[in-house]
Amino acid sequence: QVRLVESGGGSVQAGGSLRLSCVASGNTDSAYLMGWFRQSPGKEREGVASTYTHGGSTSYADSVKGRFTISHDNALNTVFLQMNNLKPEDTGMYYCAAGTLPAGAWWDRLEYAYWGQGTHVTVSS
Repeated sequence: QVRLVESGGGSVQAGGSLRLSCVASGNTDSAYLMGWFRQSPGKEREGVASTYTHGGSTSYADSVKGRFTISHDNALNTVFLQMNNLKPEDTGMYYCAAGTLPAGAWWDRLEYAYWGQGTHVTVSS
């Protein structure tokens, strides 16, 4: 089992920045793939970014490329999502997720076995 706890959400104006954190505990050695997802009211949960905890390969949704950066610190069992130049459409609940196997489709929720409770981000225009 892997427990994930997100933090760092809040309210910012368009153009601002936030840094989300996700701390993993439990059987963290099994958390091979880490991802950030978001969900807005009335929309499906979508993949934002992912990284492998060993090797560091990263992937991003087209909508956030060049603005968001995912990183991880294995010593702290923490994954970060640095979000710059935020836009109102980035508003939503952001979830951290952990997968135990290499992902064929990192953006697919089914690739992830463990989920956090989420942290909310509001971007005002």
